This record gives sequence, C-alpha cells and structure tokens, in this order.
Amino acid sequence: MALVMHKDLSGNSNNNNKQMDSSKYVRYTPEQVEALERVYSECPKPSSLRRQQLIRECPILCNIEPKQIKVWFQNRRCREKQRKEASRLQTVNRKLSAMNKLLMEENDRLQKQVSHLVYENGFMRQQLHTASGTTTDNSCESVVMSGQNQQQQNPTPQHPQRDANNPAGLLAIAEETLAEFLSKATGTAVDWVQMIGMKPGPDSIGIVAVSRNCSGVAARACGLVSLEPTKVAEILKDRLSWFRDCRCVDVLSVIPTGNGGTIELIYMQTYAPTTLAAARDFWTLRYTTSLEDNSLVICERSLTSSTGGPTGPPSSCFVRAEMLPSGYLIRPCEGGGSIINIVDHVDLDAWSVPEVLRPLYESSKILAQKITIAALRHIRQIAQETSGEIQYGGGRQPAVLRTFSQRLCRGFNDAVNGFTDDGWSLLGSDGAEDVTIVINSSSNKFFGSQYNASMFPSFGGVLCAKASMLLQNVPPALLVRFLREHRSEWADYGVDAYSASCLKASPYAIPCARPGGFPSSQVILPLAHTVEHEEFLEVVRLEGHAFSPEEVALARDMYLLQLCSGVDENAVGACAQLVFAPIDESFADEAPLLPSGFRVIPLDPKTDTPAATRTLDLASTLEVGSGGARSAGEADTNSYNLRSVLTIAFQFTFENHTRDNVAAMARQYVRSVVGSVQRVAMAIAPSRLGSQLGPKPLPQSPEALTLAQWICRSYRIHTGGEIFQVESQSGDAVLKRLWHHSDAIMCCTVKTNASPVFTFSNQAGLDMLETTLVALQDIMLDKILDEAGRKILCSEFSKIMQQGFAYLPTGICMSSMGRPVSYEQAVAWKVLNDDDSNHCLAFMFMNWSFV
Repeated sequence: MALVMHKDLSGNSNNNNKQMDSSKYVRYTPEQVEALERVYSECPKPSSLRRQQLIRECPILCNIEPKQIKVWFQNRRCREKQRKEASRLQTVNRKLSAMNKLLMEENDRLQKQVSHLVYENGFMRQQLHTASGTTTDNSCESVVMSGQNQQQQNPTPQHPQRDANNPAGLLAIAEETLAEFLSKATGTAVDWVQMIGMKPGPDSIGIVAVSRNCSGVAARACGLVSLEPTKVAEILKDRLSWFRDCRCVDVLSVIPTGNGGTIELIYMQTYAPTTLAAARDFWTLRYTTSLEDNSLVICERSLTSSTGGPTGPPSSCFVRAEMLPSGYLIRPCEGGGSIINIVDHVDLDAWSVPEVLRPLYESSKILAQKITIAALRHIRQIAQETSGEIQYGGGRQPAVLRTFSQRLCRGFNDAVNGFTDDGWSLLGSDGAEDVTIVINSSSNKFFGSQYNASMFPSFGGVLCAKASMLLQNVPPALLVRFLREHRSEWADYGVDAYSASCLKASPYAIPCARPGGFPSSQVILPLAHTVEHEEFLEVVRLEGHAFSPEEVALARDMYLLQLCSGVDENAVGACAQLVFAPIDESFADEAPLLPSGFRVIPLDPKTDTPAATRTLDLASTLEVGSGGARSAGEADTNSYNLRSVLTIAFQFTFENHTRDNVAAMARQYVRSVVGSVQRVAMAIAPSRLGSQLGPKPLPQSPEALTLAQWICRSYRIHTGGEIFQVESQSGDAVLKRLWHHSDAIMCCTVKTNASPVFTFSNQAGLDMLETTLVALQDIMLDKILDEAGRKILCSEFSKIMQQGFAYLPTGICMSSMGRPVSYEQAVAWKVLNDDDSNHCLAFMFMNWSFV
C-alpha cells in the first residue's frame, strides 16, 4: 500500500513539473524570432487559427505551444506601445524645452521693453516738470532747441549711394540689414503685441505678434519644427512654394561674401488680392549668413535711393512696395529640429489704393496671416509629412496634393489680375461696368504638358468674367462656408456642365443660365487638409437628375477639385477663399485646371466678441412677413461693423466661333452669382440675424398653410392623437403652432425609383439639420440617417405604408454640417392630401440635441 502511494505521488510530481516547464520563459532562437517578426509586420494581432497555421507552416516553431506564441505577440505589442510612448514623450519633452527657451527669451525682451518704457516715462515727467516750472515763453524755445540738439546728436543715418558693381558696398548694406533684423527678431526695435488666440505650447504653431505704431506693417512669429536649419532655410527661400500671393521670384545676381555667406539681388512680383487695386513688386537684397552660435540668418530689405545699391527693373503694371529689414533666424535645437524666428516688415504704399481698401494694406494681422503664419505652417506641414505623421489616402503623395492647392490658387490669382504679359486682353463691355471680361488666346494658358492644341483643334482660348464688391457686416468665414455647403443657392447646373465639357474634345452647346438649372446635389469627398485644418482640398461630385429624355445628356455626374480656406470664424485677419476647377474621372496629376471661385478679405479688424452659433436660415430670413424685414435703422447697434471685399472670378474655355456667345453667357452668369451672393450675405449678416436667436418668421405661402393642415390631420387619423392643441383650425393658426413646435418635424418625398428628399421642415427641424428651407431640398433622407437608422427605417417602411405610422427607437442622425444629433424617439407617418392619397412622409424627432 505504501509503495502504491509512493508511485502516485511521484507521478503527480512529474505532471506538476511538466506544467511548470510549459509556463516557464521560452528562449527563442534568432530564426524563430525572425519568423515571428515577419508575421507581426503583417498582422500584429493574429487570431488563434492564424497562430496554429503559423506553427504548421513554420517547422522551426513546431516545438512551441500556441499559448506561448500568443504570449510572444502580446509582449511584442506591449514593447511596441512602450517604444512609441517613449518616443512621444521624448518629442514632447524636446518641444517643451525649446518652447521654454523661447518663452524665456520673450520674457527677457519684454523686460527690456518695460525698462525702456520706464526710462521714457521718467524722461517725459522730467520734461513736463521743467516746462511747468518756468513762466516765460523762453521755455518753449529751450524745449525746441533741446529737441534740435537731440536730433543733431542722433541724426537720421544717410547712406551714400553705393556702387552697383562694388561688392563691399552691398556687404555694408547687408550687415546693416542683419543688425536691424536681429533687433526686431530678438530685441525691442518694434513694439510687438501678441495676436489674439495665438497661445504657445508644444503643439501650437508658435508665438505670433503684430506691430503697433511703427512705419508700415510688421508681424513676427517664433516656432519649433522637427527639421534641420539647412532644410528650413531651403524651404523658406523657395517663396513660391508657400506664399500664395507670390507671382514670381527672379534672382538676378548672386555674390559670395568673405564670411561664407551670399548676397542675392531679387526681383519679386506679387498678385493683387482683388480687382480693385494694383499688384505690388519688390526690389530687394537678400543676405544669407551664419552666426557664431551656428544659427542661420536670411535677412532681406528693399534697395531704394536712401539705402543705396543698384536700381531695380522698371515696372509698368505694378506699384513698387518697400520691404523693411525682414527675414528668418533659424537656430538648431538640442536633440534635433530648429527654432525659427520670422519677421515680416513691409510698406505696401497704402495711399495708392482707394480709401475704402486701405485697411487691406495697413493691417498687420492680414500680413501675419498671409505671409508670416503661412511660412511657419508650411514648414510644420512638411516636417510632419517627412516624419510620417500625416497619412493621405487615394494613393496621392503629399507633394502632389500640395501642388494641386498651389495650382488652384495660382490659376485663380492669374484670373483675378489678368496680366498682359500672360496674354490677357480686355474685352469690350456691354455698357455696364459691373463685370469685367478678359480673354487669353494662348493654348499654354490651359493645356498641360501631355495635352496639345492638335487634340482640341477648335480651341479658341480662355475667357474670365470677374467682379468685386464691398460687403457690410458679413463674416468672411461664414459666407464662404455657406457657399461651400450650399452650392445650389448660387450655382447653375448647365453652366457647370459647360465648364466640365472643356475637358472633352467635343464640348456641349452654350448653355442658357436659367434659374435653377437641372436639379442636382453635391457630395464632398475629403482629399487632404493642412495640419491645423485651416485649408481643405476636396473632390466635389455633382449628382445630376434628369426628368425628361432630352435632359439625360446633360444630367450626369461631374467632378470638381475644390480648395477651401479661412472658414474658422475665430482666425483674426484671415482671408476666406473657395476655389474650384472641373476635373474628369481619371484625375491625373498633370490634369489641366481652370480655377474659378470666391475670395472674401476683411477690411476692418475683427472685434474680440465671439460669434454666436447660428443656423444659416436663408429662406426664413428673406421671407416677407411680420418681423421678416428690418430696416437699416433697426440693426443691432451692438453687432460689430465688419467690412470686407468680395472678389468673384469664373473662367470658361471657348471655341473660335463662340467667343461672343460665351462672353454674354459668362457676363450674365456672374451677375446672377453676384445677386445670389448678395442675397446670401443679407441673410447671414449679424444685423439681420438678431431674430435668429428667437422665433423665425413664418413662410406665408398657400402651399405651406395647406401642408400644415395635412400633416396634423394625417397624424390624428393614423395615431389617434394630436401633435398639439389649437383653439382655431384655421391654416394660419395650425402653421404657426407647427412652425414653432419644439420637436423637429419635417417632410420628405415618397417615390419608388428615387431617394426621399426633404421638402419641408419647421424651425426646430431646420436648426437640427443646420440648413435653410431652400437648401433643404438638396438633402436626402438616407444622408442624415446613420446605418442603424437606415436599417430600422427599411424594416418599418412596410408597416408605415400599411398601418400609416411607426415609432422609431432612440438613434443618431447627422446634420448638413456633419454634426451628430441624438434623439430620444421618432415617429414617422404618411401624410394624406384632401383626396386621401399619399402626398409625402412626415417625421417628428423628439428631444433632439447635438452630441
């Protein structure tokens, strides 16, 4: 008996040892690790079946149990997560250290500025005390004389005329430029004021400031990027790649200096932002050198008669602007990367433009947005693309997508300016000066490298119709956002079809810009965006719908490549822009682009008051009725007085024999677009949106009164209940209660071969969908419901048609702006007309709210 028990105990001990061995750490051979790493690179989290398949396919893993392989993948994922987290923390720590250095330098600069102001304050107090202590007029004379003596002690530096062929004279100008630039970048030569909303941090764009009380306009920025100084300098010198208003940069001379630097004589042309002003050009000296701390400096200034130096090229169509000492200070950062200080200081000769446009050339905030911040954003964008932090879909490389954006902006700027040396010429007007028509008969204006004129033998040229107008109390970001999201408010489908036909060898006939055109809807397909989402590149699919056989040829899907920027209402001094060009389905990298679009530039500084969230309710705002129209004197005096200039340019191709017809069509179309934009601007202006926070005015059409009665009567017939109680059954009373009902009530069409489209909504429904009564007809039911909601509606649809109504459970839908909206319950019912025939389908979303 004892022997048997001893055998059993020894057997149990062997089993326990085997179990302990199986749970011990397994030491893998290099070949086994290599096999597992190959699988991990393809699938970091394989299933149990995949792990068993791996053991069968790899003989070197046959002695390892599936559980041990599972543990290896778990550990491998954990190590990868720890490595990424450690790398992220190191990057954040490096950014914080560099940002701390920047903030300490900024603090030192501010302390110097405070000391300087204290000294000036004490000096002024002493002067006032001296002036008040004397009783004779000789004090005034003494003060004047002391001022003259002070001017003699600190005379304005007068530079002798430098010889254009004397490198020593140019080097002297360069060294003076370097000293003045460094005093602005790190010193107190300019009184800097930090821009609103520009807060420093590891993920922010940097510290941005604008000038106050200085000659010209100036802006300064300090930021961090993960690129080496030489790469940053190379990017910043390529001004055409990031400065969207730059037309050309010609380096006319390069002179090496004895200290290893270079002096360049540069002629630069810039585009005019609107048709109401002339373009600017610059004749500058650019000096590139290194400092003792291994920092790179690129400084630049204009060469004028006061500074000396050679005379620049003559300019006939440009106004010569002056660049005061500006540039870039690029310092290496510990652990890699660079710290960048950017200063832009220019005098744009604001007195040469109409008085109403002078704020455009006198605003430091606009300068900061267009040049200073744009340069810093471009460098950060390239840095993140280089590090692999940004991933783009569609098989497009980031450089290709940037090229598309640059081509759209450049093509639009070319159309707005219409330079004669590009081949543009003015076409005679029809008696009115509101729309300007220019033509360009050069085939190089449109065709790309893989296209030639022989492919389009009837090509006559490109025609541009453009106009500019002043807007009052219209936020640029809000206007451009509306134009982007509600294209049907202003666009004509027939004109879009004609623009798209320029990509084919046999274009359509000249369309008539008739009201409404063909019914269409747009689908925006995101393509790329910048790091801070201030610019979007997207493809817009215009879906056409035909109602008759003769319209089938035109009612087809079309595609636009679209660039939208400046839609952030909180960005101070930002220009809002919407530019688009027709493309074909292939969308090649070198596809020809003919951009058209809108640009809205603020003329006055924006107040610090945050914009109220409001629904873009165009139809109800323009509705004539009680409270619908307001006179100018009734405008809210508390709303800020914002002026802006809107520039519109549309380009079309034409055949040799259709030039005059296309010109007439383009002129008519631009006028209709201007009218539509004015109508939109009137609707979304803050002075007219004071009533948006309260009840909206009722639509007063007879159709709306009849539909309201049908909705309520059908709900009562099908459900046995009432939507609301009214004392009077008149159409006005029913419509009023329905319009102001707290739940979102809306109607959509019911057609067997078409998607349901919304036709009516009350005030709450418009708020929920964030749309207007006019734009509501572009929204389809399946576009706002999520996948679960569509499945539920499909399962309940037969019940709705047989029983007359159905209750839908809690769900999520999407507004036209892409915001999710939750609702506790919804009810759907058939709306019957007076003949008890099916008219439409009604929905009521209860207790909805934005998520």
